[in-house]
Amino acid sequence: MLSWELLDSGRVPESNNVMALMRRGHELVIRVDDRELMGNRAHGSEDALSDLACDHLLPACPDARVLIGGLGMGFTLAAALRRLGPGAHVEVAEMVPVVVKWNRGIVGDVAGRPLDDPRAHVYEGDVADRIRVPPAPWDAILLDVDNGPIALTREGNGWLYTWQGLQAAFDALRPGGVLGVWSAADEPAFTRRMDRAGFDTTPVYVRSRGKKGGRRHTVWIGIRRAERRR
Repeated sequence: MLSWELLDSGRVPESNNVMALMRRGHELVIRVDDRELMGNRAHGSEDALSDLACDHLLPACPDARVLIGGLGMGFTLAAALRRLGPGAHVEVAEMVPVVVKWNRGIVGDVAGRPLDDPRAHVYEGDVADRIRVPPAPWDAILLDVDNGPIALTREGNGWLYTWQGLQAAFDALRPGGVLGVWSAADEPAFTRRMDRAGFDTTPVYVRSRGKKGGRRHTVWIGIRRAERRR
């Protein structure tokens, strides 16, 4: 049996965690302190995050402005680019510099090199910055950050899923805009929190390998109401 080979590693900013890129044959995985975060063999739920969100944008938003939190192996970004029109602007925020480097190098091929698409733009920093102070209203915000509402990689990621973080996402989106959230597990309390923050929210259960099955993950799709409920 082939053994795992360490290709590169880097520290997660504002954290003591180390992120590592591993290879075994044709398989690539990204790990944080020996916990596997993602791999190139199971990305059906990441694709679903973009597909489900874009279903609510098209064809009404040919020039959609989309913010993605978390680059990973580029699958969420690639799926969004496949669904959006030529005038779209898709910004992906990634805090870990080595992840951007990997996607411009060896990891880029697994998702079809989405960073080479002229519609794709990288913000090397915290996605919370682009939510708190958006350069312009977003049509969709897709959070593929950490393990979902239970942050494991970086404690600061937890703010995104709090009442305050969801309110900030509400304010950063245009009315009718979409907030999509990926999670490794379901959390009914988070569904209620999104609803109270001003979103008509639907949890969708998807498989890590898409139609081939795999682990069950949760994608929340929230449509921003015109106003918060009083």
